[in-house]
Amino acid sequence: MIPGQRPPGRRPGRRKVAVVGTALSDCGRVEEATPYALHAQAARRALADAGLDRSVIDGFASAGLGTLAPIEVAEYLGLRPTWVDSTSVGGATWEVMAAHAADAIAAGHANAVLLVYGSTARADIKAGRRTGNLSFGARGPLQFEVPYGHTLIAKYAMAARRHMHEYGTTLEQLASVAVQARANAARNPEAMFRDPITVDDVLSGPMIADPFTKLHCCIRSDGGAAVLLAAEEYVRDCRTSPVWILGTGEHVSHTTMSEWEDFTGSPAAVSGRLAFERAGVRPDEIDFAEIYDAFTYMTLVTLEDLGFCGKGEGGAFVDAGKGRLTVDGELPVNTDGGGLSAQHPGMRGLFLLVEAVRQLRGEAGEGRQVRRSDGELPELAVASGTGGWFCSAGTVVLGRG
Repeated sequence: MIPGQRPPGRRPGRRKVAVVGTALSDCGRVEEATPYALHAQAARRALADAGLDRSVIDGFASAGLGTLAPIEVAEYLGLRPTWVDSTSVGGATWEVMAAHAADAIAAGHANAVLLVYGSTARADIKAGRRTGNLSFGARGPLQFEVPYGHTLIAKYAMAARRHMHEYGTTLEQLASVAVQARANAARNPEAMFRDPITVDDVLSGPMIADPFTKLHCCIRSDGGAAVLLAAEEYVRDCRTSPVWILGTGEHVSHTTMSEWEDFTGSPAAVSGRLAFERAGVRPDEIDFAEIYDAFTYMTLVTLEDLGFCGKGEGGAFVDAGKGRLTVDGELPVNTDGGGLSAQHPGMRGLFLLVEAVRQLRGEAGEGRQVRRSDGELPELAVASGTGGWFCSAGTVVLGRG
């Protein structure tokens, strides 16, 4: 427990909830495994990390695989849960699921909930089993945008251009996000891309969707992750120190661009406010942040909306010359290298939680472990996922036990 902080839990009588196990499957270039195999590998490793048997799991959450997600994955893993969640809101899915799982455990509806994800997005394209996603479809509200070429990347690019117009944010500042993500990845032996890059490298790359060149965009990888949440009474049986769920928030915004009131704001402005209020902490107390970064602009605008800087100040905040986002910086962000450099197999939100827990436990490894100014381990972290094209957000505040 953090000294002077109220115990986790939102109401008297509700159980505290901790992350007791985390793991990644093999990530990066995984040629032979199926998505199911990556789910299983990550799940086994997370249970081993916790030191618990799978028989304790009575809750299960998964999305993105199978006709009846998460039933197919649960069957593959040999689980018969009495609490399930298949919420699918894009990249924010896992933070939203963590919020739902924490509430269920706190209320006594489940005791131990496993969140798991796996994808072979890169291998499938290389093998010709699928093509790159140009559109999410042309049904429902999307039918009015698809004819005009509104791809997912184009929607993010439009939002970035609006921020540049409104606040004078520059391409160099956006590029700084990619440069610092790569600097963090260089310290992470599990990261897919580790060679240093410069602002000029980012700016001179091939154009994908103006103003985004290739290095403004996330990589495509294979990989999986798993997180095990459990009630407080299970903590004593675990081999790892608990990381407590202190507060969560979720919010959905829009799916049609014409219904988005302000391209310069993200739903993290709401999910973040709720998570911080429920945790009883302020943004300036956070030691590091794990933020969904499918594109450089996502990092910048999410930092603004979580309250780490004022609206319109994100460009100056992320400037590479300050090094603020690196592991040794004032506010380390995406300490594993993020989706821009480490791994991004699709809905990456679960990877944010894994990295946050590793850092809070002091398990990140020599050279990339975040430390407070006094040399001690970090005590507070925030993981914030974004889904769709700023359509949804989920934010989780975590604290070291």
